[in-house]
Amino acid sequence: MKKFSIFLSLSLLALSANSASTNPSNDYEKLKQSIEKKYEKQIPKEWGEKVKGVKTKLNTNKKIIALTMDACGTEGGMGYDKHLIAYLEKEKIPATLFVNGRWIDQNLENFKSLASNSLFEIGNHGHLHKPASVEGKSVYGINGTANISELVDEIELNARKIEELTNKRPKYFRSGTAYYDEVAVKIANSLKQEVVGFSVLGDAGATYTAKKIEKAFEDVKGGEIAIVHFNHPESYTREGIIRVIKKLKAEGFTFVKLSDYSLK
Repeated sequence: MKKFSIFLSLSLLALSANSASTNPSNDYEKLKQSIEKKYEKQIPKEWGEKVKGVKTKLNTNKKIIALTMDACGTEGGMGYDKHLIAYLEKEKIPATLFVNGRWIDQNLENFKSLASNSLFEIGNHGHLHKPASVEGKSVYGINGTANISELVDEIELNARKIEELTNKRPKYFRSGTAYYDEVAVKIANSLKQEVVGFSVLGDAGATYTAKKIEKAFEDVKGGEIAIVHFNHPESYTREGIIRVIKKLKAEGFTFVKLSDYSLK
């Protein structure tokens, strides 16, 4: 009996150790620690929308446009423009949708529907919609991630949320406000996220009038990446983008998802 008790105790201890080693939270902490160690001595010199490593164009000169649409999950930004999405579906206009974690929580069924639609692909728009900084820089009155650990949370927690819900890990990341320092971009790349900016500011956070949206697309050329929003149904974005799509299609432009081309 004593030998059996010792054997049982050792077996339970081994099982416990094995469980700890395969615990997702332990793995996550190890990931964060490895990222922190790798980048802790790197001091950023850039801060903006187009810092080194941010991809802003498709690798083509053809009359091709990638329509990227954000859902920010900020206060007042939890909406869902179902009529804009319905128009894209009707006209078979593909798009890459950058979705924030808080928006997903408030729009779960809509998110699942979008993620299951082959016309769209899901991008990572962060856990809490923070600018991507390793030292807490801010923009537009929004504080960025305070340090490397917080930056990893901002990127990775939403990537894992999306993967858990869709069985597909997002490939592309756009931070809240689309601001970065170049070290943050490298960290995102280490987390297997390609950082995507834009070459066409389509609706300026859903603040443009329909006429301003049309003007933003006036001089588009081949390989543009455009940014607009689909979380503000009360805005003029839908009206402006529908006008733009009709005009550009008439001019021979084709709309694609980001994954249809390599980025530069």
